[in-house]
Amino acid sequence: MDAQFTTLGALIGLAISIVLIIRKIAPAYCLILGALIGGLIGGGGLVNTVNTMVSGAGSMMSSVLRILTSGILAGALIKTGSAQKIAETIVDKLGERFAVIAIAIATMIICAVGVFIDISVITVAPIALAIGKKAGLSKSGVLLAMIGGGKAGNIVSPNPNTIAVSEAFEQPLTSVMMRNIIPALFALAATILLASLLTRKKDDPITAKDLEGSDNQKLPGFFSAILGPLASPSC
Repeated sequence: MDAQFTTLGALIGLAISIVLIIRKIAPAYCLILGALIGGLIGGGGLVNTVNTMVSGAGSMMSSVLRILTSGILAGALIKTGSAQKIAETIVDKLGERFAVIAIAIATMIICAVGVFIDISVITVAPIALAIGKKAGLSKSGVLLAMIGGGKAGNIVSPNPNTIAVSEAFEQPLTSVMMRNIIPALFALAATILLASLLTRKKDDPITAKDLEGSDNQKLPGFFSAILGPLASPSC
């Protein structure tokens, strides 16, 4: 028979964890202590509470391992220059005329394979600023293209939200990611529209000073760079 806990106990345990985390105590210990106290207050008893905590942690391991794997892929893409090569190739192929579209799509694809949005923006930024300066785009428009493209990619990426939905509805992670493609495309279209409007602003142009942070790292070939992202959905 499954252990029964009261809502009051769960809320108190959650509150204790939050307070301890705010006081800068290690989050893992805060959550364990909060769960233990919440279970005891909630009427589960010590044995049932500990057993429930152990079984709950075990059920989360598959999700945790998937997140860790995504992080390893993201790190490999960034450290080897593969993410930057993907972004650079997309921008080069689409050209300056479609600069906003190129920037948004480049950030979207990098984020879609598991790279976090902030890292995706940092990766694409040197190339986006260079192409934006050539095309006469504003910094606000380029920034929106990168952030919006990253959010669109995040919708289909193997992130904690997608993994949680996959686990809750007992659906393959790949199926959930494929079903999110349509809303991701709508998000991308909205980003391109808004960013295109912002790029017409002339009060914050991209200057040569903004390009000083560009990286001269030797990048791999595009085929080598794309192998990791292509293989990741099947994992």
